[in-house]
Amino acid sequence: MERIAVVTGADRGLGLALCAGLLAQGWRVFAGQYMPEWPALSALASQYPHHLTIVGLDVSSPESVRAAARAVAESADHVDLLVNNAGVSSPTSVRNIREPQDYGEMHRLVDVNTLGPLRVVEAFLPLTDKGSMKRLCFVSSEAGSISACERKAWYGYCMSKAALNMAVKITFNHLRPEGYTFRLYHPGWMRTYMSGAKGTRADLEPEEAAVPALAYFLQDRANDPHDPSHADEDRLVMRDWRGREWPW
Repeated sequence: MERIAVVTGADRGLGLALCAGLLAQGWRVFAGQYMPEWPALSALASQYPHHLTIVGLDVSSPESVRAAARAVAESADHVDLLVNNAGVSSPTSVRNIREPQDYGEMHRLVDVNTLGPLRVVEAFLPLTDKGSMKRLCFVSSEAGSISACERKAWYGYCMSKAALNMAVKITFNHLRPEGYTFRLYHPGWMRTYMSGAKGTRADLEPEEAAVPALAYFLQDRANDPHDPSHADEDRLVMRDWRGREWPW
């Protein structure tokens, strides 16, 4: 059976690098595009015209998500791997409680970072139900860890990722007995465009971060005793790019 993946937020950064990595391994990829004016994804499609399909996708829009699922269903009868990568941050997130909060922006972060993946999973279930892998992946963040939190600001972003983690846990409780497997992942501090302009102070280029991310997304945790992150698929964990488990 042809291996088919859907990747959201594929225009640039980690999403684009994940698409490139999957294509290099022979996967057929449907790439969610939010910014058609950004050229990188189209350039990748020209390299893999028979394996990469670009699909318009705004995860904050229920109509867009449903339309994307219909578009994929017109060309594929199943999806094996669903990577929820689309995410945003904001310069106003850095405000502490003594500064005026941008509550409208907080709503946007939750709409994209938390509700977006939920919309995507719901819309694509008829296709992932038919996949042989049934793998749901979520790009989260250390910012979603309540136990490890030492920040004094970043309300909107941190809350959106903590809420995402809870959404994944609830989904895990329901779908794991049906044979689904889950990957909840902190990719490290990347030089991305999440706040609008590309960050330059971070540790990793997206292409570097995509290598361990893709390895973990494709790993069979239940049958890989040689891997230090070996664990049963029945336990939901959040791991980072070094294989470390993060507390909730």
